Amino acid sequence: MTQKTVLNDAHRALGAKMVDFGGWDMPLHYGSQVEEHHLVRREAGMFDVSHMTVVDLKGARVRDFLRRLLANSVDKLKVRGKALYTTMLNEKGGVIDDLIVYFMDETFFRLVVNAATREKDMAWITGQAQPFDVTVTERSDFGMIAVQGPTARERVLGLLDEDGARAAGKLGKFAAAEVVARNGTPLFVARTGYTGEDGFEIVVPQESAVALWLALLDAGVKPAGLGARDTLRLEAGMNLYGQDMDETVTPYEAGLAWTVALDAGRDFIGRDVLEAQKAAGAPRQMVGLVMDDKGVLRHGQSVHTPRGEGEVLSGTFSPTLGKAIAFARVPAGSVDGEVSVDIRGRLVPVRVVRFPFVREGKAQDGI
Repeated sequence: MTQKTVLNDAHRALGAKMVDFGGWDMPLHYGSQVEEHHLVRREAGMFDVSHMTVVDLKGARVRDFLRRLLANSVDKLKVRGKALYTTMLNEKGGVIDDLIVYFMDETFFRLVVNAATREKDMAWITGQAQPFDVTVTERSDFGMIAVQGPTARERVLGLLDEDGARAAGKLGKFAAAEVVARNGTPLFVARTGYTGEDGFEIVVPQESAVALWLALLDAGVKPAGLGARDTLRLEAGMNLYGQDMDETVTPYEAGLAWTVALDAGRDFIGRDVLEAQKAAGAPRQMVGLVMDDKGVLRHGQSVHTPRGEGEVLSGTFSPTLGKAIAFARVPAGSVDGEVSVDIRGRLVPVRVVRFPFVREGKAQDGI
């Protein structure tokens, strides 16, 4: 059965085109995916991300548990509200999921994990938590709205009470605070996002989610759907779980080496595999592709390199750049020499580039 977020009726009232997304009935766009993309790059747009899963972890040994569970080091989190992006690995070093972890206090951390991996994530986290006597609680009582774009923060701050606006306004990137809206609603506001733009992701009690959505509309924030979210995140060089990585792919093969902390004395799950791969070199690497010819790069297309074949992972037409871009996984060392993509039997030349493709609304150098 298809699931619905608490904002489903609000999307339909705005004329959204609804699609199935991992078992959820979600808005693809509200009229124009491209206009919504540009809106977020130039002003502010909001996304319903209530299908994401908030998980609260509590216990005296919760930090020890996360040191074992995650590839990045939670020892970096020392200030209340500070956040960390990381992966959760299996014993073979494959990515079970990517997530954000928030430090609330020494007995309380909060995770936000992906919607499509909810069941397996909860089973894995709960099983791994038992030896540490950590309580794992899925917060299905929350909704979540992401407000992203150059003017996003100021529009959200205008909806908070004086103390909340002050606290949220002082947040650095990848940090969060518990604040109160002007109407008295408690909110968890995080300066994080999945678009490459500044803004907030707001966790709100479900019973107050519609009111917050309408207040944001009144504040001039227009809605954006999954289509724009996907083109924005790819331009920003952000992975999509299940398409750019999965349990057969290590962080080193997914362009996520920066999320791995091989700190001394920490035996996290999958560490031995990653240490061996780092020493020998990963057999595959993820690269960015740009196609200057007309056409669109799509998932599953074959990539031809001097070192063998690879595959397009995420691919799209970039509204900001006006050309096709993609992630691809190719044999290690394939960045040298001519590279092409098989598009309906025709080998089309592409350029291998560093990602992100777009930073602060502008093309990166060389793209």
